[in-house]
This record gives sequence, structure tokens and C-alpha cells, in this order.
Amino acid sequence: MPDAIAAHRLAGIGTSIFSEITALAIRHEAINLGQGFPDFPAPEFVKEAAARHIRDDRNQYAASAGVPRLRRALADDWRRTCPDARPVDPELEITVGGGATELLHDAMLAFVNPGDEVIAFEPAYDAYGPDVAMAGGVLRSVPLSPPGRWSFDPERLAAAFGPRTRALLLNTPHNPTGKVFRRDELAVIAELALRHDVLVVADEVYAELVFDDAAHVPIASLPGMFERTISIGSMGKTFGVTGWKVGWAVAPPPLTAALRAVHQFVTFTGGTPFQEALADVLPEAAASGYYDRLRSDYRHRRELLAGALRGAGLSPLPIGGAYFLLTGLPPGAGSDDVAFCRRLITEVGVAAIPTSVFYGEPAKAPPLARFCFAKRDEVILAASERLRGAGF
Repeated sequence: MPDAIAAHRLAGIGTSIFSEITALAIRHEAINLGQGFPDFPAPEFVKEAAARHIRDDRNQYAASAGVPRLRRALADDWRRTCPDARPVDPELEITVGGGATELLHDAMLAFVNPGDEVIAFEPAYDAYGPDVAMAGGVLRSVPLSPPGRWSFDPERLAAAFGPRTRALLLNTPHNPTGKVFRRDELAVIAELALRHDVLVVADEVYAELVFDDAAHVPIASLPGMFERTISIGSMGKTFGVTGWKVGWAVAPPPLTAALRAVHQFVTFTGGTPFQEALADVLPEAAASGYYDRLRSDYRHRRELLAGALRGAGLSPLPIGGAYFLLTGLPPGAGSDDVAFCRRLITEVGVAAIPTSVFYGEPAKAPPLARFCFAKRDEVILAASERLRGAGF
């Protein structure tokens, strides 16, 4: 055996906290409010579309860039989701990949050279750091300040830009905080990106899940930004089919060409019947009022979980989007959110994610736990019973 089995690029990259928490939850038969996936059935019209295309034998390789009719449907849907931006060319400006996570990785490999810096707001989705590291880049974190709106300091953001800054990762609606970046905040980011000639990789997988007075504004729609933005979306979160792994990236032709150059050697293509299904589903969802029902259903689940947490003596923070609630630790739990979440599984039977894992320096993170409300009512209510019995 060679002395060093793993490549140096994997230094510091271990098992995902989501895998650890899920395994612990299974072992202790805990109710899993940790990992961010729906546990309820996908919409019938979505499942039927995939079944129809499987029956029709659309089961072989799709074009690497994505099924052409899906790219056309995504271009049509872009006008709905991004009316202030210019139309997109489905042939040259849309790439379909194996989920948003793959496309985020593709983007880092396509544009980040060794030693380049990538800015991300912290807490940050746990794939960002490894994606940047595997491309040989350096992650520069800008903190979002709790509680409430999770605002950032424009001066601190400006100071993060330097001569090696290559890209900025923007996640809105944001995981794990539920923050939806306001237009004025996006304008600050856009001005800095334009001034420093920096790319923006916009992770917008929760774009349809916004609540109350929050509104998702794609940064690509701001003046001058389309030409330097890769906008990434996902079928999984919006239609409750996270296992189908269908994501897409919208970007101008030079950025799309580089992204596709990586994508062709990562997954080459994705599941053909699922891509064909999404081509059918997008116009039907827009015409049927699906997105309004989706938000209404999630508002109900959000309030159900918020009530369960309050009933247990916990205090959930407000959110503008996505499907997570953060809460401070109960009195007497200390400040170790990882230890608290492990005890929550082993002693209470409910799984949550410690928010410190979304930080480059976990010791500096505020002690918070993340609960997912993309769950059936009966699951949230069962978790509520266990939480109330915990005696926080």
C-alpha cells in the first residue's frame, strides 16, 4: 500500500454531518428533523410524468447539456422567475446536471485556479468549502449576523475582495438561516462583483419557497449581472423529489461553455425520464397555481414546527425562505451545539443539525440547532410530543 492513499486535496474533508446525524438517528429510532428532504409523497402530476416517460422508453443517455425540450422549458420558465433579466438561449445558456450540488462543484472546477479566492457568506452550505478546496481555491468567509435578518456588514464584505478573488457564492434563500437577500443587499454584492470583475455563483434551489413579505430576487436580474452570474436551480426542493437529482445552471455562453466542459466528465448526463418529466411539469406547475399551494403548505408546516419548538421551551428564529428553522439551545445545554444535537437524538429521539458545522471555525458559531419542517404533519406532531417530554 502507498504511504498516502488519499490525495492531498482531501485533507480536512471528512464525513458529512448529515450522514453522521442520519446514521445516529436510524440507530436510535429518532424522528429525523435534521436532513433536508421531504418525507411526504411527491405531487401526482410529477410522478406520473416520470412514469409516462419511463413507459415510453426514454431511458437512454440524454444530451450532455440536457434534454433539448427541457432546456426550452427552462428558458420559458426563466421569463416567469426572472422577468427583469433578458431571455436566455436554451442551446447556449442552459446546462442540466445531476442536481444542484454537482453543478456547484462543476462551477468551482471550471473557474477557480489554485490559489484563487472564493467569497461565501457564513454560515454556508457544507459543500461550498470542499468544492473550493478541491479546485485548489481558498474560501473567504463573510459572516451573517444573527438573529433576525442575518445581515452582513457591507464594509466587511468589501474588505474580503482582493486581487485573487475569482468568485462569490451566493445562496438565497439561504440554508441554514432562511435568510432571503433583499434587493438592496444584492445591489451591494453586485456593485462589488462588477468593480472587482468577479463571478457570482447563485445557489437558488429554494427560490420558490419564500414566506410572508420576503421576495426572491435573482441577482442575475440586476444591471450588468447576467453576464457574470451562474444561476443554479433544482427540481428536488421545489417538487419534493430530491432523489431524482435534476438541477440546472443558467449562464451566458462563455460561462456555460466552461461549465459544460467540466460537467461532461463528471456525470456527462442525468436521468433522461426525469429530465423529460420536468419538461412537462414546469408549464403545468405555472399554469395550475402549484407554486402558491406549495408555499401555503410549507407555511403551515413552518408554523406547526415553530409551535412544537416553542411548546418545548425553545425559541425559533424568524425566516424568510427555505424549509428550516433555527433555534437557540435550551438553558443549561451550554454552547456545544454538536453535543446538544447528539443528546437530542440519543435521549429525546429527535434529530436536528448543529449549525456550527456550517462554519469554517465552529467554535466561533452561535450555538443553534437546525430543524427541517419538510415533513408530514404527523411526524412534526410526534416530534413535538418527544420535545415537550424533554423538560428543557
